[in-house]
Amino acid sequence: MLCQLSINNFAIVRFLELDFKAGMTSITGETGAGKSIAIDALGLCLGNRAEASTVRPGADKAEVSARFSLLDIPLAKRWLEDNDLDLDDECILRRTINSDGRSRAYINGNPVPLSQLRALGQLLIGIHGQHAHHAMLKSEHQLTLLDSYANHRMLLDSVSASYQRYKLIEKELKQLQQSQHERIARKQLLQYQVEELNEFNLGEHEFDEIETEHKKLANGTALVQACQHTLFLLQDNEQGAVESVLNLAIDQAQELEGYDTALNSIGNMLNDALIQVQESSSELQRYLDGLELDPDHFAYLEQRLSKIMQLARKHHVSAKDLYQHHQALNQELSSLDSDEEKLDEIAEQLQSCKQGFIAHAKKLSQSRSRYAKELDKQVTQSIHELSMPKGKFVIDIHFNEELMSPNGCDTIEFQVTTNPGQPLQPISKVASGGELSRIGLGIQVITAKKVATPTLIFDEVDVGISGPTAAVVGKMLRSLGESTQVLCVTHLPQVAGNGHQHMFVNKQSKAGQTETSMVPLDKTQRIEELARLLGGDTITSNTLANAKELLRG
Repeated sequence: MLCQLSINNFAIVRFLELDFKAGMTSITGETGAGKSIAIDALGLCLGNRAEASTVRPGADKAEVSARFSLLDIPLAKRWLEDNDLDLDDECILRRTINSDGRSRAYINGNPVPLSQLRALGQLLIGIHGQHAHHAMLKSEHQLTLLDSYANHRMLLDSVSASYQRYKLIEKELKQLQQSQHERIARKQLLQYQVEELNEFNLGEHEFDEIETEHKKLANGTALVQACQHTLFLLQDNEQGAVESVLNLAIDQAQELEGYDTALNSIGNMLNDALIQVQESSSELQRYLDGLELDPDHFAYLEQRLSKIMQLARKHHVSAKDLYQHHQALNQELSSLDSDEEKLDEIAEQLQSCKQGFIAHAKKLSQSRSRYAKELDKQVTQSIHELSMPKGKFVIDIHFNEELMSPNGCDTIEFQVTTNPGQPLQPISKVASGGELSRIGLGIQVITAKKVATPTLIFDEVDVGISGPTAAVVGKMLRSLGESTQVLCVTHLPQVAGNGHQHMFVNKQSKAGQTETSMVPLDKTQRIEELARLLGGDTITSNTLANAKELLRG
């Protein structure tokens, strides 16, 4: 629960340090005194938008801090632990606003983004403002109220998660469909190109092989002549064939060895050379004997090579890279084929995901219908107590599979009849301002009992209510305060008298400056304040007696 609120240089507050207790705390004050200023300051600790105008004139910055006990708030404690912001059984939220409008937020002394203040604040405090009744006219807010009462968070999370999955797959499908025309055109081009290359059927190393063989055949005559001339030099040259010359040299070397054994190696080397020359001659002769200069084969190679060059130019690649280009086109074509298959698969996934979402949404709708009937009875009973004895309240729910949203497929409408014999109609068409306030307050109190938020603030939600109805409202809020900390800003003595404690807001002007203060009242002071609320500035014995009757705390 909220234990303490400290306010420095905020609006017309110079300094306030307020201690709060369990139960219902009534907050009253004169018109314009700033009864809601503490609520506004607390809102900053919960992540509300900060403005430079909230800084007290003449001050450099405003600072607000709120201290909470977490003994009975396991969800908030777990949140702090998950975010490494834990501080035993207490939590301190602090916000500073500079005069230029910049602000900083802290949780347990650690600087944090506003999003974290808001996330934690939702687990600590629920604020019901005086405009909540008007928000109740909107279908989406009606749905939020019903879901808050039903407290079926797991069902809501399941619906939201399945909806997000559906939208993700739907987005992927749309992207594939949007690019389908481009894929079809690309596929047609690829099919033509691949078909042409498939027909030509170039082997992986074929270009290098053709190029080598073509070069050999293109130079066939020169090749034969060179081979023959080389053989002539090695064997047949009458003036000095290499083989004959080497034989003469070997004979001479043998003669030299007789004179000096140191020259033995010369003969060995010349013998080796002769063997190499003879083997070269034999190899060259075999090559020449096997050389075939087939003009038909040469024409085939010419045609094949020409086609390779033509296709390479057509596909803007080198002849050497044509084979790899062919494989890449094949792979891209296969990929486009798989995209078509993927399109069908995703369409099936989307349909399956939609059915899964609808199944979750139906469970949520069934839960809403069940709790709606329960809430119908309680709100109807509440408005009977709030001076609408013939009123009837009904929540109308319609399930439509085509209205998919993160909140399911339900459309919801609060319907009411305030007079006997009148049919149920939408609350926006039937209820007057006062009736709307009473119905809205009844719903807020009933739903607040079901929500786990440990502190509830009602900021002048009793506008438009008076007399016996106000007394019933006071009893409702006090009853709520038995199990939940309730802070109630009110101008009605019948409501204020039901508080377990009472705080008074006062505004004073000194030396040209205005300051607001808020102080707790003892029993005598409470009677005087209730008397003021009953009778205005003139307090009589009768108003004091009436005030004593109203005081319950």
